[in-house]
Amino acid sequence: MTAVLIIVGLIVILAIIVMVLYNGLVKLRNRIENAWAQIDVQLKRRYDLIPNLVETVKGYAAHEAGTFEAVTQARNMAVNAEGPAAQAEAENVLSGALKSLFAVSEAYPDLKANQNFLNLQEELTGTEGRIAYARQFYNDSVFKYNTKIQTFPAVLIAGMLRFTAREYFEAEDEARGPVAVSFNDPPPVTPTAPAAAPAAPPAAPPAAPPAPGAPS
Repeated sequence: MTAVLIIVGLIVILAIIVMVLYNGLVKLRNRIENAWAQIDVQLKRRYDLIPNLVETVKGYAAHEAGTFEAVTQARNMAVNAEGPAAQAEAENVLSGALKSLFAVSEAYPDLKANQNFLNLQEELTGTEGRIAYARQFYNDSVFKYNTKIQTFPAVLIAGMLRFTAREYFEAEDEARGPVAVSFNDPPPVTPTAPAAAPAAPPAAPPAAPPAPGAPS
């Protein structure tokens, strides 16, 4: 009888441990899903702003067709990307295309003063900041989840219950900051080397000794 109670007690304890581990993994997985949903909201906001931005710039620089086409293609690729890794790659391409678009706008003072352009630029910059924050939260959640399913004792049940590793959503170094360009910064000044000090005049030659018999 005692042995039966011990076995039953062990089974109950084991079941409780499995339940606690399972619930913990579910919470971490749900946190990842929620974090990705927040990223998706901001990415869609970014995609909605880009066509208006392109049309505004096109009104002042219609001949920059190559740049507009590159931005449009990059946007379409990002919209159709699936999965964090593919999405991150597409977003990096889109960020590069947007930087080229803003570089074009620097050559058009009227465009830089256009209120609609300035509003779009400000909204896009704010959206980029929210994407960066959401990306960090998502990657932190993925790190905790991936670490959990690879460590004891959760590793014993993770595979059986189909808890698999999740992908990170990573941006390249040059794509981490906002794509907007500031038009108020003064141009960089190239430092010049200080002028060399004028050379000292040559020393006067020593006076010749007086001739013999000359009055001193």
